[in-house]
Amino acid sequence: MYNDLFSIGPITFHTYGLMTAIGIIAAYFTLEYRAKKKGLDFEKAFGLLIWCLIFGYLGSKCLYCLTILPDLMADPSLFLRSLTNGWVVYGGILGGMLGGWLFCRRNRLPAWKFFDTALASMALAQGFGRIGCFFAGCCYGAETHSRFCITFHNSDYAPNGVPLIPTQLLSSAFDFLLFFFLVWYDNRRKKNDGEPTGLYLILYSLGRFIIEFWRGDLARGEVGKLSTSQFIAVFTFVVGLIIFIRRRSMKPETDDLSSEEVPDNLE
Repeated sequence: MYNDLFSIGPITFHTYGLMTAIGIIAAYFTLEYRAKKKGLDFEKAFGLLIWCLIFGYLGSKCLYCLTILPDLMADPSLFLRSLTNGWVVYGGILGGMLGGWLFCRRNRLPAWKFFDTALASMALAQGFGRIGCFFAGCCYGAETHSRFCITFHNSDYAPNGVPLIPTQLLSSAFDFLLFFFLVWYDNRRKKNDGEPTGLYLILYSLGRFIIEFWRGDLARGEVGKLSTSQFIAVFTFVVGLIIFIRRRSMKPETDDLSSEEVPDNLE
């Protein structure tokens, strides 16, 4: 796979950046469309996206720095050199959710309704982003002798000439399926607002935990025998399960979790 698309002078445009941009645009338009269809203040969709992106960037960068903390302590200049690369998706998800919650609180928006709508769009953006990972060769899988493999020849990240499990494509397919499932559930099966939010956390955590076993880039950090993402997935799974059970067990209601009603623990 080739990550470099073309260059203009000293600036090189990468497939990873292109797919990330496509994912963000797709997320925005699906968010705006579904918010409008659900009778929400769809004009706030752009502001919500910006807040999620800013906090998502900060979250992904902070978690990345934690995974390379010994290297940062030995060479602090590494932080500046990694401003445009080096991300941990889970940090971006958690940071983006924090940004979305703060935006809803600030603008007195029904948080559960917007979360249910926005998290499906987040899954869609992740699906495109993982295609970018595939072209770049990052987030690569472990070596395999199976026919279901990918061999890189010009990657700056993955080992070249070695058959690897295509974890990027598996993650992308999972994220796209998660998007369609959440939209379907939100439209057809939801009893109370907040249920799709809980399902996103449950299903993404479960899928990510499993796929992590097939990853080969061990430098992404570990907590005991678990990768950093698997360790976080345990907690996000539990939180998602609690949210889903509590919201599902409530009597159907018309009121939502507005900014005036939002307690500190989002319950």
